Amino acid sequence: MTATLVAKDVSGGYAHRVLFDHLDLTVTPGDVVGVVGANGAGKSTLLRILAGELAPLAGTVSRSPSDAFVGRLPQEHDRVPGETVGQYVARRTGCTAAARAMDEAAQALAESETPDAADTYAAALDHWLATGAADLDERLPAVLADLGSATGAVATESALMTGLSGGQAARVGLAALLCSRFDVVLLDEPTNDLDLDGLERLEAVVHGMRGGVVLVSHDREFLARSVTRVLELDLAQHTNAVYGGGYESYLEERAVARRHRREEYEEFAERKADLVSRARTQREWSSQGVRNAMRKNPDNDKVRRRAASESSEKQAQKVRQMESRIARLDEVVEPRKEWVLEFTIGAAPRSSSVVSTLNEAVVRQGDFVLGPVSLQVNAGERIGITGPNGAGKSTLLATLLGRIEPDEGTAQSGASVAVGEIDQARALFAGPQPLAERFERLVPEFTTAEVRTLLAKFGLRADHVDRAVDDLSPGERTRTALALLQAQGTNVLVLDEPTNHLDLAAIEQLESALASYDGALLLVTHDRRMLDNVRVDRRWHVEDGHVTEL
Repeated sequence: MTATLVAKDVSGGYAHRVLFDHLDLTVTPGDVVGVVGANGAGKSTLLRILAGELAPLAGTVSRSPSDAFVGRLPQEHDRVPGETVGQYVARRTGCTAAARAMDEAAQALAESETPDAADTYAAALDHWLATGAADLDERLPAVLADLGSATGAVATESALMTGLSGGQAARVGLAALLCSRFDVVLLDEPTNDLDLDGLERLEAVVHGMRGGVVLVSHDREFLARSVTRVLELDLAQHTNAVYGGGYESYLEERAVARRHRREEYEEFAERKADLVSRARTQREWSSQGVRNAMRKNPDNDKVRRRAASESSEKQAQKVRQMESRIARLDEVVEPRKEWVLEFTIGAAPRSSSVVSTLNEAVVRQGDFVLGPVSLQVNAGERIGITGPNGAGKSTLLATLLGRIEPDEGTAQSGASVAVGEIDQARALFAGPQPLAERFERLVPEFTTAEVRTLLAKFGLRADHVDRAVDDLSPGERTRTALALLQAQGTNVLVLDEPTNHLDLAAIEQLESALASYDGALLLVTHDRRMLDNVRVDRRWHVEDGHVTEL
């Protein structure tokens, strides 16, 4: 079905806070619209509004035709206990809901064979067929097998979602996209946890979609390769704008637009300051003229006093004219400065010259085997680590850090090693504890006030610090992990997919902080631009449990 999605004058947010307003967007077949903006700007909220899951505060969202199938794939894989991969895909593609609606309509028709009941059943049946539910069970195994053919990273449709790794869950999410029959698809951070092969497959899927696509992503290379237009939600200026021509064109146009806004404001401010200064001078001259006239004419010479009065009135008239010119100026609002995450990575005293050594190390985890591996990490060495999902990268890191004992061979750690880490699951920040309380336990030398001040620097303010850690967004948990890196001294930094859930500005700040960091670095990432931007001394590629130096 050829479908169009139209948002007109839409406002979104919450009753106490409007995140964006007066937003207009039209999505037609072939469009790939990338939505960008700082964390908290309302990107996920916008997708929920476009999907019809959340009512806008103002404005309308319409579909043409009205029964167009619009589907949203959220950024977090909400894993329901006991749910299999097949059930998860059916739910994400809308097949489960369509089947439930058809069953309810069939039951209603059986109970009352009225024309309305028959029409409802016919509509439900049409929608069930449109979702692809009729042959989903036949299509899914082939899709999963294809996605897992290179890496073995995807389980069968009968596997439980709760037992999958982050990479496996990401590929199941990709399988759901491949199996979907949406007329318009809304993707929220679809690149998270995908390896390079998965990213290439996702790009191919997006390019081959029959309908329009609206996607939220912080993966710069994915945006550059995929989108035809960019919708920017500017949190600082409280504006939104659509840019044509793709992501790189958006960056150029945005830079030009920001420079013009700044120049326009500076020109206005300079002109206003000049007029205000001249008006002030005119007032001083008028006041001085009156005082001079009083001093020079102590007698009651009416002619002289009238002349002085007329001169003073002329000066006052000039003042009024100047003030009128100021009032007629078209006001130009000063562009607000964006909140920018600026941070450094805390340093610890230098470790021994050798940080970690593996000698013919072998680690067995079920059917998976890592090794034999012989590697050495030296103090101050910067190592980039790549490889497909499920290849053993996280196992390699855990072995290097001494968290896993090898089944064969040896693993040794150096002296005075202070590890700072952002793990893939952000596991340090999970649970029901309030954020501030959890953070204080990790840095007991900090006072409560110091903890709150530091977290505020990372955009985690009063409405965040007393919230349960589990209730924070993925981006907020990642910023908390970055705050911990600044608070704790480290001479060995381990980053496992650090850009997941970070906005573009924060990713650039992380790259900047890494440029000045002089400790050892182990960086696992599938972010292609980060791999290009961050200086590394060595590259390791992990695949099928083996490590190759590139």
